Amino acid sequence: MMATGLVSRVALGIFGLTISFAVANAQQTDAVHRAIARTDENSRLAHQQLLTKTKQGVIDIYFIGDSITRRWGATDYPHLLAHWKKTFHGWNAANFAWGGDSTHNILWRLQNGELDGVKPKVFVVQAGTNNLPWTGPPRDDHVDDVVAGINSIIDLLQDKHPQATIILTGLFPRKQNPELTPAIESINSRLAALSSKENIRYLNINDKLTDTDGNLRSEVSSDGLHLELPGYEVWAAALQPRLTEVLGTPSKEDRAPPPTGDPSVANRVDSAADPRSNPTTDATQAQEPVVFTTHEDHQNMLDQLGITRLRAG
Repeated sequence: MMATGLVSRVALGIFGLTISFAVANAQQTDAVHRAIARTDENSRLAHQQLLTKTKQGVIDIYFIGDSITRRWGATDYPHLLAHWKKTFHGWNAANFAWGGDSTHNILWRLQNGELDGVKPKVFVVQAGTNNLPWTGPPRDDHVDDVVAGINSIIDLLQDKHPQATIILTGLFPRKQNPELTPAIESINSRLAALSSKENIRYLNINDKLTDTDGNLRSEVSSDGLHLELPGYEVWAAALQPRLTEVLGTPSKEDRAPPPTGDPSVANRVDSAADPRSNPTTDATQAQEPVVFTTHEDHQNMLDQLGITRLRAG
């Protein structure tokens, strides 16, 4: 009888342990940062552009992010692209950022071809602002979502490229929504702790972008979110010594892939250059670069997506 009871208790113990493992595994699965595809046509076209870019040139520095990163090396921001080329010439830098992306969207792109066939020596990551609300204060789970997203991106990069150095840039301040300030500081504090991982270097330049009140200076950002040229100059000055340490001095020749831009801008230029769509337009003039103000750029994105408000990015 005692043996039977003992066996029963052991069986129940094993059963309970099995349930505990099952619950733990389920919770772990639920906690995985979900990769989410962007379904609007312009984002699909941008993804195809970036897939093509993976097959071109040589990529030693691979930039990952949202519009803040994208604009730096984009053909539709020629003044910023000129600075990009001046800063990274000879280091074979390629920009794989896309505007409006949260970490969920970035993770999806990286999992769906944008890391295939490339062998970067350095990844520069600056992402997460689009996980946060456009207006009002964030919840605690917004902060957790950003940190989990960055962690997932880093895990993927290290799984595919364990020898590469990752330069993780902290989130920039958002004067556009001052209620995010405590959350951004909390996120950056947690991101700084990731530098204890192998081959990760954390970079925070916010003290060089802000005034005494902690707000983005007007010359650094005209809309309180995206950087202007002086902001990119600060970022470049912080990146260059770190890149030199990993890659050495830049070569005289640059073999990076050709830069890409917003597909919708290219489509508008192509349409304007077509005499059938605009018979009074000189095709040569129509192919001049299209440059938008920050307000016009925001409105164009809203019109393309058919929405009245666009999240930061």
